[in-house]
Amino acid sequence: MTETGPGGPDEAAEEPGPAESGESPVAESDEPAAGSGEAAGESGEPAAGSDVRDADFEGPRRRARREREERRVARDRAVAIEHARREAKRKVNGQPSDAPNTLARGTIRGLKVLLWSALASVVAVALGLVLYFTPAMSARNVLVSGAAAVPQEQVLATAAVAPGTPLLQIDTDAVAERVAMIRRVATARVQREYPSTLRITVVERVPVVVKDYPDGPHLFDRDGVDFATEPPPPTLPYLDADHPGPADPATKAALEVMSALPPDVIAQVGRIAAPSVASIALTLTDGRVVVWGTNDRTEEKALKLAALLTQPGHTYDVSSPDLPTVK
Repeated sequence: MTETGPGGPDEAAEEPGPAESGESPVAESDEPAAGSGEAAGESGEPAAGSDVRDADFEGPRRRARREREERRVARDRAVAIEHARREAKRKVNGQPSDAPNTLARGTIRGLKVLLWSALASVVAVALGLVLYFTPAMSARNVLVSGAAAVPQEQVLATAAVAPGTPLLQIDTDAVAERVAMIRRVATARVQREYPSTLRITVVERVPVVVKDYPDGPHLFDRDGVDFATEPPPPTLPYLDADHPGPADPATKAALEVMSALPPDVIAQVGRIAAPSVASIALTLTDGRVVVWGTNDRTEEKALKLAALLTQPGHTYDVSSPDLPTVK
């Protein structure tokens, strides 16, 4: 009698062999079967390891371009879907498609800017015509400022501005030139002050020296212009020049010296002689004489003279500012 274990003959008989199961026996072999990794490589499909290597070679710039391209494609796809949805809705509702008539936002914005610019130009031209041809903003008031020795009536008469003239029709330069023709006026400025005022600002000439003539004393300003015939101020020095005037070199040199002197020294000058540019001399009110010479280094000479006048003497020579002398 034969003993059997838990898997006795009965159980062993239930497991059919290869022949009994109807399956063909497969021979075991070390060769890779068809469809293995080599075959997959030949089919052109990358293996998992190749994806990792490609990802390793993708730099940040290539990745950024790829991501931008993906976003652009997704956006275009969303726009196309939305457009298709709207077109489908229009077709269902029986509305015509307006795709060909759609304008870009930039074009519409540009047209609006152009329209508003044209409108503003038209309004500006219309306003200018109204102000130019109508008395809406006319010269109802003409004000004169800066005039002391010159009467305001003389300035207004010389300006010759008709009351009620539109401000835009007034030639301010021509009015200023007419006012500047007055002898006592050095400069004139004309300004429009809207809505209805024209302002004339004058700068009068200031006397620097005086010269006696047969018809009386003539006043000269710093430019050598003879602008008035009247008694001079008490402290105004007299000018000794052969042909005083703005074009005379000797007169210009003497006036340059007077402009360079300090105020306390000018107050002491009683007469300035300029027979030529190279021989300028000053006579003080107390009789002292200053030999000036030429008008070179005028500022330096003026400083030296102010210091020399504190010393006793009769003749002060600053013709050579490097070696001033007192006698």
